[in-house]
Amino acid sequence: MQIPGVETVLWNINDGEPPAADVLVTERPLDPAHRSRVSRIPGLKHVHLLSLGYEWVLEHLPSEAVLSNSRGAVEDSTAEHCLALVLAALRELPAAMASQKEQEWPRLWTSSLFGSNVVVLGVGGVGTATIERLKAFKPARITGVASSPRILDDGTDVVALRDAAELLPEADVVICTLPHTPQTQGLIDAGFLRRMRDGALLVNVGRGPIVNTADLLDELRSGRLRAALDVTDPEPLPTGHPLWTAPNCIITPHMAGDTSEFMRLVIPRNSCGWCRIWRLSKFSGYPPVRHRTTLFTAT
Repeated sequence: MQIPGVETVLWNINDGEPPAADVLVTERPLDPAHRSRVSRIPGLKHVHLLSLGYEWVLEHLPSEAVLSNSRGAVEDSTAEHCLALVLAALRELPAAMASQKEQEWPRLWTSSLFGSNVVVLGVGGVGTATIERLKAFKPARITGVASSPRILDDGTDVVALRDAAELLPEADVVICTLPHTPQTQGLIDAGFLRRMRDGALLVNVGRGPIVNTADLLDELRSGRLRAALDVTDPEPLPTGHPLWTAPNCIITPHMAGDTSEFMRLVIPRNSCGWCRIWRLSKFSGYPPVRHRTTLFTAT
C-alpha cells in the first residue's frame, strides 16, 4: 500500500515482537497473552482497532497514545449475522441440515420470529441496527435494555438494565449486544437464565464474558433453553469444550463483523493485509480517517 510520507510495515501481532512504529492498525490477538505486545511498540502514538470492542487493549495502551475503533463499519454486518442466528435457531435449520445429510424428509414444526416477544440488551450501534432489522419480521414486541430508560427515535421502548429481569419471563428471544465492562461481566448468570421462559432463545453477539458459560451449559443440557452464540467464554473455544456439543446450541467463531463489506470500508482497495503498522515520517501527515471513529485518550 502506497501512502505519501508513510512506510508500511506488515507485522502479525500473534507471531512475534513488534518493530518501532507511530501507528498500529490491528485486530484483537487470538491469544490473550499477545495483547501486551501493543505496549512494547517503540514510539507508538495511535492504535486503530478493526473492531468496535476496545476493552482488551486499554491496559496495554501507552499513556501518550490515542485509541480509535471501527465504528460505522461493523454494526450492520453484526446485526445481519445476529438475525441469521436468530432465524437459524428459531426455524431449526441445524435439524433440517442434519436431515439433508441423511437424505430424510421429516416435517419440522418450528417457532417463529413473527409474533415473538424480543428483548435486546444494549441499544448502541449494533443494538439499534439489530432492532431495525427485527422489525421487518413483525415480532409482537421489541424492548431494548440500556443503562437508563428512554424511547428510541423509532418508538422502541428502552428499559433500564436494573429492570431487565422483569422482561425475561415473557421473552421468546433475548439478544445480547452489550460491550464487556465490569458492569456487564457475568450479567447473564444462573439467576438471569432461570427467569427466562421455557424454550426461550439466548443470542449473544456482544462479548463472551457477559454470559456465565457454566450456568448456560446447565440450562442447555436440561433442554429448557436454546442458544446461538457468535462469542464465547473462553474464546477461542478450545477443542473438547462442552459448549461445542451442548444441545440446542449454535456456535459461530466470532465472525459477525467479518465480511467483504467491512474490509471495503476500513482498508483501501490496494492494501494487502489486515494487520499492519504504519511508520509515519511525520505524524501530522497521518492519512485522513475515511469513516468517523470514536476516539479514546489513554489513561
